[in-house]
Amino acid sequence: MNPAPTRRVGFPALSLTYVANKVSVNLSGPAKTMLSTLYLKALDADFDRPILGDEFAKQAIDMLDFDWSELEITPKWAPLFTVRTAQYDIWVREFIAAHKECTVVHLGCGLDCRVFRIDPGLDVRWYDVDFPQVIALREQIYPTRPNYKLIATPATEPTWLNQIPADRPTLLIAEGISMYLTEGEGIALLRRFVDRFGTGELQIDFFNWLAIKSQKTQSLVRTSGSSLYWAVNSPQEVLSRLPDVRLLAAATFFDAGTYARTSRGMQVLKRAVRLLPPVRKALQYHRFAFGPR
Repeated sequence: MNPAPTRRVGFPALSLTYVANKVSVNLSGPAKTMLSTLYLKALDADFDRPILGDEFAKQAIDMLDFDWSELEITPKWAPLFTVRTAQYDIWVREFIAAHKECTVVHLGCGLDCRVFRIDPGLDVRWYDVDFPQVIALREQIYPTRPNYKLIATPATEPTWLNQIPADRPTLLIAEGISMYLTEGEGIALLRRFVDRFGTGELQIDFFNWLAIKSQKTQSLVRTSGSSLYWAVNSPQEVLSRLPDVRLLAAATFFDAGTYARTSRGMQVLKRAVRLLPPVRKALQYHRFAFGPR
């Protein structure tokens, strides 16, 4: 049988070859939520004023055999994810700039193209980590690159960190994961990371009590069949459980620097929630450091 024809896709700083037949998708639970975030990033890239402008996401969704209407989401939801991702991209770049030879661990990477957006130099070791079915999907649509490895594992599996050398400052970027863990699972994960690597950063986002309590109204959670557990209302709640970690920065969805890129309507929404602290602080972005100063 002749192989399926291929075509080239000109990703920025990346040339991707893939078969003309689309890749089938069969995911459920937390793993399925990555489809929503990828789709919204693709929609954002077509905005007149994109927040993230991820051309990689646009081309990735074209490769997947999936009925995107199943997600029950519209472009208006894109800022909820692109503001966050763009903010963490800034923090990741800052970490790499401060540590030329470092390791980056992107936990719960999903189909996000951060490693290609950031395009770290050859002195940076990068690991993308997610459920085995997610990693298998990544392998079908994304190419490899120098010093880039995939680890197929649930985040809570206690031994996967042993696959990563502990000889450099190490960054954990965990975006959109904490809320699917219990508090005990989340703290144990962060504790293992700090203990293994000794110096580096934890860049992780959280939902507060209101976002967790209102999960049944969230279409992304509802359509994936997931449940949310761990609520964090302030950085101090994490610091109290990890006393050897220090806070570098904290923001919410509404006061992140990247929120300034949103539409006029979103700016009006920011003013409207000013007197509603639980709503204003529902989505939190934290950046911690550990190890010697």
